Amino acid sequence: MQILVLGGNGFVGSHVCQEALAQGFSVASLSRSGRPSIHESWADEVQWYKGNLLEPESLKHAMSEATVVVSCVGGFGSRTHMLTLNGTANINAVQVAAENGVKRFVYISGLSFGLLDYCIRGYHEGQKATEAELTKRFPDGAVILRPGYIYGTRPIGPLKIRFGLMWKPFELAYQNARPLRKIPLIGPFFTPTVNVAKVAKVVVRSATDPGFFSSGMIDVYNIIRLAKQK
Repeated sequence: MQILVLGGNGFVGSHVCQEALAQGFSVASLSRSGRPSIHESWADEVQWYKGNLLEPESLKHAMSEATVVVSCVGGFGSRTHMLTLNGTANINAVQVAAENGVKRFVYISGLSFGLLDYCIRGYHEGQKATEAELTKRFPDGAVILRPGYIYGTRPIGPLKIRFGLMWKPFELAYQNARPLRKIPLIGPFFTPTVNVAKVAKVVVRSATDPGFFSSGMIDVYNIIRLAKQK
């Protein structure tokens, strides 16, 4: 089984690659830059492909070798940019994956923050469009994760910056406070944060083990819950 990680050189994607390797899977990654300048041993175990999600033809070789695909692609910017990156790019990936016989597709989307979504409309509009295409193309093999804020160790140049001490208390405090999220206006501020290692664990397990999670949506509360399973 080969897991193809889209955006494997990014914050979440790099942790997904490491988790998949730790579980003994063959891992490949595709990004516009190809092999990144990551000076860590795990990067040498990944097969790196260079491709552009806005150019579907450039994806076919990597997709033809993959059993499952994980997309960690997304970002912020202008509304047009967010629609393109979170929507068009991922939709292209979903379509090419389906056409090349990929069995499962895991997409890291995002949790709605109510009225705050208006400020980043393109971000959520793009994600919703991707989710719709994914569930259409993979009716029995689509897994959509909707975490809130993801924290963890981020490499910045030669340094590794640990943000856990700042954000972990919000995960511990709010993971059992789900009813508070329904409070008008301020409810979204009670969304628990989640450690990137937990996200990566749930991504890899759901990508490779339908018995762990068959298909559908996993919100931040269930990401935290499922990450505790062995």
